[in-house]
Amino acid sequence: MSSSGGGSSGKELVEGSSSPTLSRYESQKRRDWNTFGQYLKNQRPPVPLSHCNCNHVLDFLRYLDQFGKTKAWGSLDALIGRLRAAYEENGGSPETNPFANGSIRVYLREVRECQAKARGIPYKKKKKVAAATTSQGSSSKGNCDDSSPSTTMHYS
Repeated sequence: MSSSGGGSSGKELVEGSSSPTLSRYESQKRRDWNTFGQYLKNQRPPVPLSHCNCNHVLDFLRYLDQFGKTKAWGSLDALIGRLRAAYEENGGSPETNPFANGSIRVYLREVRECQAKARGIPYKKKKKVAAATTSQGSSSKGNCDDSSPSTTMHYS
């Protein structure tokens, strides 16, 4: 798509409406952002967005997990991506973006590994350079049973 001067950038006007219709991604991002904002407001005491940190994000993900909203790692990863973008679009600084924090990436990796293990398929990161001469060790990183921190989600 070209970025012409009067382009709608994925937003189209609905007849009889003064507001644009958002793309599916933009609609979901707005819905996710509003849900997260409501979650922060419902905390006791309420958490202003300016005080939000990665622990609030992790708590939010655990909260969503109660309702089965985070059963697939891919959807969880996409949710974090949308919230990360929404945070910056709503005035947040990339340097203070709690959705971009390293602990969120660790959490996502743990979820992915646990879900793969639950399916009986150990997740192995694809190597960029094939090392045919190295031997594969028997140690497995990311063991969900005993060494994982309390942020790990367990699925039944």
